[in-house]
This record gives sequence, C-alpha cells and structure tokens, in this order.
Amino acid sequence: MHINRQGVRNYDLYLFVITVIAVSIFAFVALSVVPERTTNSRISQLAFISDPEERLTFETVLDKTADNSPERWTPTLSPVNLGMSSDVHWFSFVVTPDSSRAVSYLFEIDYALLDSVEVAVYPPSSSSPVVRYQAGDNLAFDVRPIANNTPLFSLPLSAKPQTVVVRVESSGTIRMPIAVWEEKEFIEYAASQNLALGLFFGFLCAMAISNIFLFFTTKNRSFLFYTGYALSLGLTLASLQGLGYAYLWPEQVWLQGKAVLIFGNATILFAVLFSRHLLPIAEFSPLVDKISQVAAWAFGICILTSTLLPYPFAIKLYLVMLTIIVFVAMYTGGWLSFKGVAIARYFSVAWLFLLVSGFVVSLDSVNIINLGISTSYLLIIAGTVETVILALILAINYSHSYDELITTQAFALEQEQQASKAKEDLLAVQKRYQDDLEYKVEERTLELEITLRELSEVNQELERLTAIDPLTGINNRRHFDKKLKSEGRRSRREQTPLSIAVIDIDHFKRINDKYGHAGGDACLIHITGIIQSMLLRLSDDLCRIGGEEFALILPNTDSDGAYHVVEAIRDRIEKSPITFDGEAIQLTISAGLATSVITDEDHAAALLRLADEQLYAAKESGRNKVLFKPISG
Repeated sequence: MHINRQGVRNYDLYLFVITVIAVSIFAFVALSVVPERTTNSRISQLAFISDPEERLTFETVLDKTADNSPERWTPTLSPVNLGMSSDVHWFSFVVTPDSSRAVSYLFEIDYALLDSVEVAVYPPSSSSPVVRYQAGDNLAFDVRPIANNTPLFSLPLSAKPQTVVVRVESSGTIRMPIAVWEEKEFIEYAASQNLALGLFFGFLCAMAISNIFLFFTTKNRSFLFYTGYALSLGLTLASLQGLGYAYLWPEQVWLQGKAVLIFGNATILFAVLFSRHLLPIAEFSPLVDKISQVAAWAFGICILTSTLLPYPFAIKLYLVMLTIIVFVAMYTGGWLSFKGVAIARYFSVAWLFLLVSGFVVSLDSVNIINLGISTSYLLIIAGTVETVILALILAINYSHSYDELITTQAFALEQEQQASKAKEDLLAVQKRYQDDLEYKVEERTLELEITLRELSEVNQELERLTAIDPLTGINNRRHFDKKLKSEGRRSRREQTPLSIAVIDIDHFKRINDKYGHAGGDACLIHITGIIQSMLLRLSDDLCRIGGEEFALILPNTDSDGAYHVVEAIRDRIEKSPITFDGEAIQLTISAGLATSVITDEDHAAALLRLADEQLYAAKESGRNKVLFKPISG
C-alpha cells in the first residue's frame, strides 16, 4: 500500500482537519454521553491500611483496642491509586444517607482488574458486619452479588451512617475509584455508559469486519494485520472495562487474570506487523526493518510467556517493551517523513494518539502519574481516532489511484483525437493532389517498396551478424538479453519453469598466459562445440556473454532437468581435453544454475543474478562443479 509522494501533498490539510474533527467528536461523546461521577459527596472518612502479614479480619479491623494498631489508617481521597503491590489492603469509609428520604444505595468500585474484593457493611457503633459480599477476578463471575462488569454491591437500607470496609488483594495495581449511587442514578449512568461503549466497540467491530472482507477480496495483508489489531485492541479495552469477563468468558477465571497481557501484547504485535507492511522501512534501512521484525517476534513470544510468568513481572515487562516501541515507532515515522515518505506523516499522526495514550495509561497504572479519570476512556478515544486517520489513508490511496486513471484516460482520448485529425488532414491532402500525382506516387511507391525490402533484408542480416559472436559463431550478449526477456515473458504467460545457467572456464587466465590468445581462442571454440553438441532441443540457447563466460537459456525446464544437462556438460568437458601445439590442455568449468516460474518483468533479471551468484559460489568452493538454488515466484 504505497502512496505516491506528490499525490498525497494536497491531503495534508485534510489530515489536520479530520484529525481535529475526530478528536473533537469522540472527546465530546466521552464527556457528554458518559456523565461525570458526582456521588462522592456521600462518602466521608475514606482511609486505608496495609496488611502485609494478613493479621486483620473483618471482626478486628475496626477495633481500636486491638494489637494490630488500626490507628495507622491513612486518610485519602477517591480515586485511590497505590500502584502495584501484592500486600492485602483494607479501605474504610462512611456512607451518609439522605436524611430527607429513605433510598437504596449501590457501592461501586470502578476498576475491573482487582483479584479479590471482600466488602462488609457495619451499622453505627458495631464491630460486626450486617452483610458481606465477595467479588474479583479470582472468583467466577456468577459469584458476584450483582452481575456488573465492575464490582457493584447493594448497601442495606438505613437512615443512619454506615461504615463500609473493603478488603482488597491483587497481583496488579491497587486502584480504588469508589462511588456510592442511588439506584436510579446508577441506572441512568449505566445506560449512558453502555451507549458510549457500544459506539466505541461497534466502531472497532465495523472496522475489523470491513477490513477482513477487504483482505479476502484483495489478498493484501495490510487489511489482515489491521483486522487483527482492531480485534486485539477491542478485546484489550473490553478486558480493562471488565466487559470481557462479564459477557465473553465469565467462567474462565484463569483467562480473566491474563486477558490484559495476552490481548495487549497481541495489539502491539499486529500494530508492528501492520506498520512494517504499510511503510517501506526495508527500502531505507534494513537495520530498522530488522528491529521491527525482532519487536514483532518479542511481542509474539510475550503472548505465550504472559500465560506462564507471574502477573507483576509480566505486566512490568510489557510496560517496558511498550515504552520502547512507542519511541521506536515515533522515531521511525519521523525519520521516514524526513526521508520524503509522505505516508509516514499520516502513520505518525495516527499511531501517535494510541501509543502516547497507552504510554500515559501505563504510567498511571504503576502510579507514576495520576490522571484522576478512567484511563480506559483515554485508550478508547485514542484508538478510535487512530482508526479514523488510517481510514483516511485508505481513502487517499483510492482517490490517488482514481485520479491517475482519469488522467490516463484523458491523455489517451487526446492522443486519439490528434491521430484522428492527422488522418483527416492526410486524406484531404491525398484527395487534393491525387489526380496530378497518382502516377508519380505509384512509381515512387514501387521504388520505395523495393528499397524498403532491400533495406529490410540488409537489416535482418546486420542484426543476425551483430547477434553472433565472431570467434565461436554462437549468439552473443546482445542476443542473450533479448532472448532472456522473451523467454521470461513466455514463462510468465504459460506458467512454465525457466532455467538459466552461467558457465565460466576455470583458470582461463592461466591458459591465456601460458598458450597465448590463440590457445585461449582454441579452448573457447572447443568448449562451444561440446556444449552445442549436448543441446538437443531447438529452444535451448547457448550464448557467449563475456570473455570466458557462457550462458544457457533452457525454457520449460525444471531444476532437475536443468541440473542434469549442465552437470553432463561439465563432465563431458572435464573428460575432453584439447590438444594445442602438441600439448593436451585439461579444461574444467564452473557453473551456477537457477530455476523459477517468472512472475513479473524484473524476475528474469533476478534469476540471472542468482545464477551468477551460484557461479561465484562454485568458483570459491573449489571450481569444477555446478551449484543450484531455486527461487520462488
């Protein structure tokens, strides 16, 4: 999917405008469709305590006289982010009801990746809970008291303040964005949130479905890699939101614990593969292309190892690799843009949104920064904007191809009109002078035909002579080049194998030095005669393409047949020394052979180069041998 530089310059303004529009639209959707959380006013005295030795229980956690010193509670504000920790943490807060009316409250933890969550609700002045709940990724989804993608619990109806204690344990990040809702408020919020998420995930699914259809119709792997990327991104975001556990794998506790790592690594894997296929990286730097290839392998391996390694180590490894790939991708896009690859500008802008947002979310997840908002929405908006810009690239490619087609058709029409006008002018001239010049024209025409016939015969003879090597009497390099193109086209048209052999006389310089050029010429003539005697088909062509170098064109000949012919020639020459000035000269040859079905105009030349490389390999490995290597079409 390469786009001509000049053809995309006029679209730079479109890129800027559409980027601004896409960001504005999806930011508006996120900020207006999904309402802000305004329920923290019901929460007070929020605090937490770490329990690395797991000495506290729900019966003792609020007892200020116990030996575990609960006065060490640390006051905090929601959302709480304690970073990655494997210690047990306890959180407590007081829920103050509305004194004017009795309503039912729901307590929500807006973070779906906690391994174990236990909740207890205490009435005033009591150390025994009136109700306890369990949730978390280490339990099957149907264990949750309320089937919601995030932990959600119903608080007992009470006119007095209640104390809520939460025991949290997780191998990942300890995050506690908590909220207390009225049931009506939560239903309205959930409806708006589901609408926004439906829009986002529906858009990703639409892009994935359309691209997989484009792959099946065009066989272009860019669409396949993009489909894999869109699906992996959607599954990653669904895992972060808890939607995957709620709707896709509710019974797979093991998968829920590894889903973010598996699908996150898959997302970057497909992103790297898509980028390598989209950008001409290898044309500018094989080293950078190799780095990209290694990165793809690394993330592919991480998909497997993430299922085996401990989650804290695996997530840190993923974040480090993600950080590196962010900078590598941005450097590659900027570097190719500087090199004049116009499409790299679009690539850089498209991936900048997703990669930078992923990087920021990663920093937030390990508590290096604190965004104070739901980070999954940042990823959703960035991913959607990125898909819009990549869709623009596809549209630009189509538009550019369409413009070229229209220009070509207009040029062809103009040429046809000019030819038609010239023909009409010629007919008018012929009509005007036909009566006066008819006899002279016929006479001159006859003379011209005779002259042209004679000239054609001379040209044919001259062309034949210029295509013949004067020493050996076989075809020369000029004939070889024409013949190679002709046979290449026939192989491509008929889908038959074409074999090329390049033959070189071993130690020919020594022969010239010892016997003079007369001896060298005799050897060339001798070898020419042997090769010609062993070519049994009229279609096989022997040419002298250098001083002591020959080439064989063997149409419709597979690798085994070609090897048999060339090896037989080598054996015959080795067993047939030439006698010159009463002295026997032992001759051997080295040969390189290549066979393939030709697929394009440059393939035949590539086949010749490969045969030449095999010749040099044969000479370097001891001479007097035939080396062969096939290539694919």
